[in-house]
Amino acid sequence: MGKIEEIRAEMVAAMKDKDKERKDTLSMLLAALKNKAIDKREALTEAEEYEVIKKEMKQTKETMELAPEGREDIKEQCRKRLEVLQEFAPEEMGEDAIRAAVRESFAALGLDSPTVKEKGKVMKELMPKVKGKADGALVNKIVGEMLQ
Repeated sequence: MGKIEEIRAEMVAAMKDKDKERKDTLSMLLAALKNKAIDKREALTEAEEYEVIKKEMKQTKETMELAPEGREDIKEQCRKRLEVLQEFAPEEMGEDAIRAAVRESFAALGLDSPTVKEKGKVMKELMPKVKGKADGALVNKIVGEMLQ
């Protein structure tokens, strides 16, 4: 069962429970997934579904950060929306898993003592493996630490 069917089922359950905020969040996510599928003109892969979910989460976090000081209602709504979106988001890789993937990339490239100059090669080898599973900024930071 794809994410679209899973989210649709959860949305129906939220409607039956009269949980308006959850239903609205799921409806927004379902629309985003459907729009991406329409743009692509075929069914989405699991990675593409996760990409859409992560994009929605990022936009919600930005909304929460940009909300004016006195607007706790907006911040609370964003927190609730993030909780719902988190249920469907992929498992994030931890720092240890990222470090292991970086070491594998060093080995695949034959680098015994990599330098900062080789960061581009390492990132090019590493990013396809961790895309959608790890935060890019965190990966970049860890690679930078391991190259020094």
